[in-house]
Amino acid sequence: MANLIVFMFFCSLLLAVVVSGGTYPFFSKIRLPPGVTGPESAAFDAAGRGPYVSVADGRVLKWDSTLNVFVEFAYTAPNRNKQLCDGTTDPNMGPICGRPLGLSFYYATEFLYIVDAYFGLLVVGPRGGLALQLATSAEGVPFKFTNGVDVDQQSGIVFFTHASETYNLWLLKYDPVTKQVTVLLRGLAGAGGPAVSFDRSFVLVSEYVGKRIQKFWLTGDKANTAEILINLPGNPNKIKRSETEGEYWVALNVISQQPILFTAPQGLRINGLGMLLETLPLVTGYFNASIAVVQEHNSALYIGSRDTDFVGVLKKGP
Repeated sequence: MANLIVFMFFCSLLLAVVVSGGTYPFFSKIRLPPGVTGPESAAFDAAGRGPYVSVADGRVLKWDSTLNVFVEFAYTAPNRNKQLCDGTTDPNMGPICGRPLGLSFYYATEFLYIVDAYFGLLVVGPRGGLALQLATSAEGVPFKFTNGVDVDQQSGIVFFTHASETYNLWLLKYDPVTKQVTVLLRGLAGAGGPAVSFDRSFVLVSEYVGKRIQKFWLTGDKANTAEILINLPGNPNKIKRSETEGEYWVALNVISQQPILFTAPQGLRINGLGMLLETLPLVTGYFNASIAVVQEHNSALYIGSRDTDFVGVLKKGP
């Protein structure tokens, strides 16, 4: 009976959204190494290699297409113990092992920027290894609970999100030339991830608790001001640029408490004007699981989730 209730409730959620009509009918899984879980973010380098994923045991893994296996690429904790950390799923090990949550490449240098919940904003070169910590708070300590990052591909400016000790989200800007951090927005409601617009005129940032996306203007008459771009029916996590200019993919989790606690994950495609272009229910592979990122690459969607031991791949039909 309990399974029937869950099934009927899930079907009712699907009927409540604008379904995409089978745009991505082919689903597959790229398995993580045994025991490794939680691919929170996914990224591809300038040559299209990847995906690179941030996982729960503190590492960034890279998909080796020749060997058809994930290999270790980078790590964030300076005193990380491989024997102790590799494969751990214990969240209490984060201060020792690290917990990277967001990834973004700067293609001009092939540097990978990483945000880690315990070690803040970091960067690692194309050969990988230990990531270098870049910025600290005014007190000289790493930013904590950093969870989203994006790089302006023209200027190299890094935008990242950070939760304060009171868990209010900040949107910040890091300039790799001056090495200065600037606070752009304070007091946002909950965790999210930023995305710089194609024309570099604004940054989108999600509010997980607030169930909305804000638009912070970088240029023009509205520069240094923010506005609500779109209110959402669920909790948004990371935002990533689509391969179509002016469009974005949002990882959304519609959570209900009745009749039971249930999560219906969705990928939303929106544009910079706040129009909802597509709702993609992620039933296959993510039943009652939350998702963190929807990353488009070569017309396929790569789905990251803290609840899985794989990266999901959705491909279009003929």
